[in-house]
Amino acid sequence: MEDDILTIEEVAKYLRVSDRTVYDWAQKGEIPAGKIGTVWRFKKSEVEKWVNERLSSGTKQKVEDEVIVKNILSPDRVVFISQSTKRDAIVELSGVLAKAPQIKHEEELVSEILKREDLMSTAVGRGLAIPHVRLSSVTDLVMAVGVCKKPLEDFVGLDDIPVNLIFMIAAAYNQHSYYLKTISYFSAKLKNPGLREALAKAEDPRQVYELLLKD
Repeated sequence: MEDDILTIEEVAKYLRVSDRTVYDWAQKGEIPAGKIGTVWRFKKSEVEKWVNERLSSGTKQKVEDEVIVKNILSPDRVVFISQSTKRDAIVELSGVLAKAPQIKHEEELVSEILKREDLMSTAVGRGLAIPHVRLSSVTDLVMAVGVCKKPLEDFVGLDDIPVNLIFMIAAAYNQHSYYLKTISYFSAKLKNPGLREALAKAEDPRQVYELLLKD
């Protein structure tokens, strides 16, 4: 097989397992994979790395940490955004996130976040968007938060409410489960209308940060 993009069938043949097993691993986030449209695809180099890590650690299952806001967000990665378009707001917040030590390549981060957004909007409704990406160049999950003082009219969820809160998440490629857990955590947390209103009315980034630390 070429060191390229692989299909489920090619990965199954390479690992000597069934197609269904590979599919189940991909669905559960147990193997590094991504979707192009509705089809799972895999990078051979990342599959090899995944296999090596499993072999070296035996069958012991990695236990993901609980989502603790202060471990993945710092006050300097909370900003007010004055941009008027989705693209400009995402680029600005990507630049903020890229200053985190866990991010090794800013250009790649910005490019992949935008590419992910072009494939499918990350606006989840209630004025919230959660742009997210997994990259081999990211060493650990990290996030940045942007509060838009003016809602982004070209960035709306299925409820047609313009986005005014952007929670951007970047994770290492092998953190798929933790990454999904983090996205789910903030999606649930921001269902609280009182919290959303308080974040939108906050007068400084530190206040936003403190609000997010609360249970």
